[in-house]
Amino acid sequence: MKDVSFQLYSARNFPPLSDVLKTVGAAGYTQVEGYGALYASLDDAALAALKADMDKSGVTMPSAHFGLDMLESDPARALKIANALGIKAIYCPYLLPDQRPADAAGWKAFGERLEKAGKPFRDAGLDFGWHNHDFEFAALPDGSVPQDHIFAGGPNLSWEADIAWVIRGGGDPFAYIEKYGKRITAVHVKDIAAAGENADQDGWADVGHGTVDWAKLFKALAATPAKYYVVEHDNPKDFKATAERSIASIKTY
Repeated sequence: MKDVSFQLYSARNFPPLSDVLKTVGAAGYTQVEGYGALYASLDDAALAALKADMDKSGVTMPSAHFGLDMLESDPARALKIANALGIKAIYCPYLLPDQRPADAAGWKAFGERLEKAGKPFRDAGLDFGWHNHDFEFAALPDGSVPQDHIFAGGPNLSWEADIAWVIRGGGDPFAYIEKYGKRITAVHVKDIAAAGENADQDGWADVGHGTVDWAKLFKALAATPAKYYVVEHDNPKDFKATAERSIASIKTY
């Protein structure tokens, strides 16, 4: 197993961030993954302070999410943040519903757009790719799915595979790992609660306490170039318990 990372979005409702970093480090994580709202508005001094907090907590931030707006409109700013925090892999994480194409051609064009947006980062030696949710696996009118067209339009895009969202979108994660395994450079490791459970947590579960077959998935993912395995829970009641229980489960796989 690679070093396990923790997506800081999971703890967004449990400030302050300095305490979150301490908790995550104490739980045994050596890495964290950032998200746009954490650093988009930080000046140089605040970025340095965040890096110092990470250092004190014993964690690095090799991977991070950046919104499409910054990636396209101010790549120099995104690169500055990446350099300040030691980020090596950037993933674009989302497309708002009102911006999503309605057909195959539109999704291929979006893949082309991502390919273009990623060029400054690839040129700087960073990994660049797409992080999926569930909507990429919903069938289009012609029966195809957006995920395939995104990758057709973006031949150099890496993939941060969010396995639980693939499942929620109706996709077979093993089939997609086989199909696009060479693109997978990071994985979101999260779990789905049994039907009717954890409604107050949007139906998510701590890793190893839900329905996703992570033991089998880790074996399939071992054949990919994945460097980062990122624990995530989109809406935990207690992020500390989620962090601790998830890493304990992963150590058994």
